[in-house]
Amino acid sequence: MISIVRGTLVAKTGDVVCVLTPGGVGYELSVPVSVLEQLPNVGHDVQLHTVLVVREDAWSLFGFSRTSDRSVFERLLQASGVGPRLALALVSALGTDRLVRALQQEDLAILCTVPGVGKKKAERMVLELRDRIRDLETSVDSAVESPATEQAIGALVNLGYNPADADTAVRAVLAANAEAETGTLLREALQYLTTSK
Repeated sequence: MISIVRGTLVAKTGDVVCVLTPGGVGYELSVPVSVLEQLPNVGHDVQLHTVLVVREDAWSLFGFSRTSDRSVFERLLQASGVGPRLALALVSALGTDRLVRALQQEDLAILCTVPGVGKKKAERMVLELRDRIRDLETSVDSAVESPATEQAIGALVNLGYNPADADTAVRAVLAANAEAETGTLLREALQYLTTSK
C-alpha cells in the first residue's frame, strides 16, 4: 500500500501531477482542485497522502494534502455507483468539509450540483454513507450553520462560483463578523473571492 508520496513536483497537467521521489521513481497522481491550488511551482518539494485504487484494467494513485481528505475519499468509494473519478469530482467540487456536511444533513441539492450526480444517486449516497462518516465529524468546519450562510453560498454558486470556493469565502466573512446577514455575507464574500485570486 502506498500511503504517502514525497518528492519533487516535476509536472502539473489538468488534475494530474507527477512527483519524483529521491529514489528516482516518478509517481503520477490525480488530485482534487483544492490540492492543485495549494501546490507549489514545479521544482519544489511536496508531500501527498495517497490512495491506491486497483482495477482490472488499471492502477490509479490519488493524492491529498490532508489525511482527513483521504479518509473522506476512501469512504466515498464504499458507496455503490461511486468510482474514484466521481469521488474525486465530489471532493473537487465541494471540498471535504462541505461534502461531509451535505451527506450528514442529507442536502441533496448541494450534492446534485456536482456533474454526474443526479437525485437518485445523491439519495443513495446519503443512505449508504451518512452512518459511515459519523466519526469524521471532528474534521468538519464547526462554524454554525444558518439560513443566511446557506443563502449566501447558494447565491455565489448561482453566480458561477465553485461551491467549495463559495463556502470558503462565506466562512472567511463569518470568522470576522459572525452576525453578518445574507446581504453583507454575499457582498463581503464576493469581495473576498475577487481579491484572493
